[in-house]
Amino acid sequence: MTTSSAETHVRLDTHPTHTSAVTATITGPQREPARAALIARGFEGLDDEILVMARIDHEEPYWAEKAVQALAADGFITEITPRLREAIDEEWTCANHSMPWYTRAEIRENSNEAQKIHDDIRHGRLIIHAHAHDNGTTVAVATYRDNGKSVYLHGENHLRQIADTFDSPAQALTAFERLHHDTMRPGPAPMTDTERAAAEAHTTLDTPTTTAEPPAQKPEIVPAYAADAGDHDVLLDQFLAAHGDWEKWRTWTDDTSHAIHESQTLRIERVHETDPREAAWTVAAYETPVSDRMWHLTATGTTPAPVLQALLHHLAEGDAWDTAIGSPVDEKTVTAATKPLTDAGWKHTVDGRWIRWTTPSGDVGIQFDAFAAQTPHSTLATWTIWAGPSIDHPNWTVTASRYTPSVLLADLAENLAHGTGHRTYTPVEVKHPAHLTTAPTGPPHRATTAQSSRSR
Repeated sequence: MTTSSAETHVRLDTHPTHTSAVTATITGPQREPARAALIARGFEGLDDEILVMARIDHEEPYWAEKAVQALAADGFITEITPRLREAIDEEWTCANHSMPWYTRAEIRENSNEAQKIHDDIRHGRLIIHAHAHDNGTTVAVATYRDNGKSVYLHGENHLRQIADTFDSPAQALTAFERLHHDTMRPGPAPMTDTERAAAEAHTTLDTPTTTAEPPAQKPEIVPAYAADAGDHDVLLDQFLAAHGDWEKWRTWTDDTSHAIHESQTLRIERVHETDPREAAWTVAAYETPVSDRMWHLTATGTTPAPVLQALLHHLAEGDAWDTAIGSPVDEKTVTAATKPLTDAGWKHTVDGRWIRWTTPSGDVGIQFDAFAAQTPHSTLATWTIWAGPSIDHPNWTVTASRYTPSVLLADLAENLAHGTGHRTYTPVEVKHPAHLTTAPTGPPHRATTAQSSRSR
């Protein structure tokens, strides 16, 4: 180390708004070496001087102390604030842990492996293909970008683990579908409260206030994909009021409404109370009122109002509902569905079985899954429309099956490329993560022992 390294000061403190997270503030001439050392030990940069460590296992004080020891060995001046020192020295008990028979070291080792999986997913190194619910927890199937190895993931947060491995995504997806066909959903599961809190800690140090009212802001005009979701129930009611050939039906529970066209071959299901990132809308088309569905489309509860309005407008037109079952989803179909994006100059990339069209900024896109398109009985989405930080962590998604009409997809693509809407910023309440008190879950299944798949 150069002599100036001894003049570089690193101060570690607890995060002002997020339980267990740790901040590191660097001052002095050798900031970049200190910054690199902190990043190598789990910190992420907030700006040029401040870094944050926010983990899903709430072990930040332990790993922060390890980072301080390494920095001190390299000659940097380090400081641990009294409140962080108190957190480091706090007695830890595993009485409420789901595996209380583990030693403290074993629990920390397992939770650190879960943290590595979480980080790989966050940074795009591990791509989630699908998820499902199993015995009160979440399971998923994913593939590592660097080596192509596919894995079966069991559990959430600090309890997530790799329960099985596969040689290819196709092998993994086939096994996963056999085991979890009833609850299987495309893409990653919605973030847990713990994951959401950790993500928030990496972006701000602002302390929320409960005394001052936020200033009122006028809605601004933004692209359709970035607009507010609005009130989805109102959108459905307005649609039905304007189109007498549709009729609304209540199910045995008030949680769900159905809208059915007079032909009884096109139906809309609206789930009123659901997780904002789970499917809140399902549109399905049938050849006859009593036949199997020809195609279906889903939209999450956070889908912007202009996108849903474009979908409902197309359904109201009353044409191009059907498509030839058994016909291949070929290049002509894909080209027709994405022509508005191509004309608008969106970026076109091919990543194995996935073809994507995204804006230059990468904050919105459409993905075509060639594997799902050529697998007749797969429950995976052939088309995924999304907006947000990435397709793996979207703000909203619309998914469509293999025979969804290309003219409908083209209408949605046109809306993404040229449509606009309104957005108003409102404060969001941040839920702070709890301590390690996760209830026990069942042992992970091995996907290779899955049951036979149903046909549809």
